[in-house]
Amino acid sequence: MFILGWFVLRKILRISKVHHTTSIADFIASRYGKSRLLGGLVTVIAVIGITPYISLQLKAVSVSFDVLLNSPLAAGTVARVGAPLVPDTAFYVALVLALFSILFGTRDIDATEHHEGMVAAIAFESVVKLVAFLAVGIFVTFGIFDGFGDIFAQAAAKPELRQLMTMENAGPGWVTLTLLSMIAVICLPRQFQMTVVENVDESHLDKTMWLFPLYLLAINLFVLPIAFGGLLHFPDGGVDADTFVLALPLAENQAGLALLVFIGGLSAATGMVIVATIALSTMISNEIVMPLLLRFAWLHLSERRDISGLMLTIRRSAIIVILMMGYLYFRLIGESYALVTIGLVSFTAAAQFAPVILGGIFWKGGSRLGATAGLVAGFAIWAYTLLLPSFAQSGWLPESFIADGAFGIGLLKPYALFGLEGLDRISHALFWSLLANSGAYIWVSLLDRQSPIERIQATLFVEVFRQTQRPSSAQLWRGNVATGDLYDLAERFLGKERVGEAFDNFAGMRNVTLASLLKAERNADADLVQFVERLLGGVIGGASARVMLASVIQSEGLGVAEIMEVLDETSQVLEYSRQLEQESRALKKATAELGAANARLLELDELKDEFLSTVSHELRTPLTSIRSFSEILRDDTNLDSGERRKFLGIIIRESERLTRLINQILDLSRIESGRMEWRMGEVDLKALVEEAVATMRGLFEEKILPWTSICLNPRPRFMATGIS
Repeated sequence: MFILGWFVLRKILRISKVHHTTSIADFIASRYGKSRLLGGLVTVIAVIGITPYISLQLKAVSVSFDVLLNSPLAAGTVARVGAPLVPDTAFYVALVLALFSILFGTRDIDATEHHEGMVAAIAFESVVKLVAFLAVGIFVTFGIFDGFGDIFAQAAAKPELRQLMTMENAGPGWVTLTLLSMIAVICLPRQFQMTVVENVDESHLDKTMWLFPLYLLAINLFVLPIAFGGLLHFPDGGVDADTFVLALPLAENQAGLALLVFIGGLSAATGMVIVATIALSTMISNEIVMPLLLRFAWLHLSERRDISGLMLTIRRSAIIVILMMGYLYFRLIGESYALVTIGLVSFTAAAQFAPVILGGIFWKGGSRLGATAGLVAGFAIWAYTLLLPSFAQSGWLPESFIADGAFGIGLLKPYALFGLEGLDRISHALFWSLLANSGAYIWVSLLDRQSPIERIQATLFVEVFRQTQRPSSAQLWRGNVATGDLYDLAERFLGKERVGEAFDNFAGMRNVTLASLLKAERNADADLVQFVERLLGGVIGGASARVMLASVIQSEGLGVAEIMEVLDETSQVLEYSRQLEQESRALKKATAELGAANARLLELDELKDEFLSTVSHELRTPLTSIRSFSEILRDDTNLDSGERRKFLGIIIRESERLTRLINQILDLSRIESGRMEWRMGEVDLKALVEEAVATMRGLFEEKILPWTSICLNPRPRFMATGIS
């Protein structure tokens, strides 16, 4: 996904930065008209869907602790269902993780502020996890066995392990796991939090495109050696495969290595839970709790001077509730699944966000109703095919639900829905849920008519790279609001210190003082309204921020027609820009063609001058002969009749020559059009030369040249007179 799908990640990252989204729920809600209902729905799906994932981390830490505690037995499983609360490791792990999450993630109320301490802790945790896994991998591969070749050779010698080395039995599960992994990289709330929300520079994605895949490659180098090593070392199956990483060092009395592995696993689980709970608590606060509280007028929240403390309390309480939900899932259902299966259940739930996210950033036609229908349909299928069966396997629902389907209807079997058999549970659930999700999303969107704000947000999301400046939602309001009122509104949610610092920075960018900016009689402009909306959006979410701003703006919003006019004008400007660019390219091409044509015209003009000069010369020769012999006949009355007939013959021939020259000039047009017919004939060369000499006689006499000298020595005289 990072190597080949970076353009998707870059677009999501750019959109998030432009619109200042605080979570995956805020991202989706902002795309579909800043819908509070849709944001709340995404939050509910995320909380329920990620609960198994948090349970997975609690189970991993609890199992690891029990294995380490009972190291002499090197046991992989310890029965905990029904155990008393006091010795329950998972409960205390949940409390500690809740404390860490509160300390790392809820120190500031603004969710758009980056948790640099948390990011540093996650980065350190990732290094510890990698070092621990590589250490146990090297130990198993080269300490217990004699390298990769030895492990694979021993595994290949056992038929039940040899089949694990081929793709023959992989089936659709391999494709499902690959697809789920690609989707989870984007849609898992903690991944969205780390990749998008915590990003401080879009250029960091360039390094991520090779560093993140390289990390995944490194941490997976020894997965197969450890798996085969555990299966070979514990052939009786008495050790849970989830604990091979710990059980193998303990079986070889490597207590220090086992402790390093436990620390690595604990840090990994801690980091994952902290990020997940911070992301979910932000979503719960911004998309569910605050919109509900703002609806209740009897709470008088708008009259309270400072509610930032209330916001922090809500988020911290949400963290505790989330972790307790994960603990309850672990206590009630966690023992029914292996660790990897629990994780895949959550991955499938997070996959339900993929259609509305990908469709939202590439398709303008996706509507709020379509996104809602798709999410509801996909989540319902996921719950029916994965969540409810887990309750049935744990004894909280009748087992007949799995064997016979709901109400005894065979087509409603959760693992063979509508008669589809032959797929594993995850592949089956992913197929039906994404089919229902995508189908409902596209179908309802095509039938639905988007509201004006949906169309505006769709354009801003899909064409985010073409937007040079984000049109503020404040520009859609028409009216007046004092800057002091906006300051007071922001102060109630963010606190005096945070708002004072933010407004001071804004005033500095405007080259004015804070006191001048906050004059009571000064009306706020669209930029300040947008700035305050962004501040509030980081605390209560984009949808609620828009509602709170509307409550202090003293005017009605723009009508539908006016909003559409703004949208149409924007679209026309974009289209006009595209046309200008195309016309500019066409103009450059036409200019080059005109330059070439002009050069050709100049060349033709020169050729025309040469042609006229040549034609004038050729016409002048017969005309001169005709004039000369005509003058002789007029002036010399003593010429005998023979000489007179000779001169008249020359005059007639020169006239004919002149006619031929004129006809040849006229033939040029036929030559250029390709209609000229060429005819070749015989020529009497002697007669032609005599005729030429007789014709030029008059010109020679005009120049007072002795005719006899020309005849006796013609070359110098011809050269001297310029005759060719």
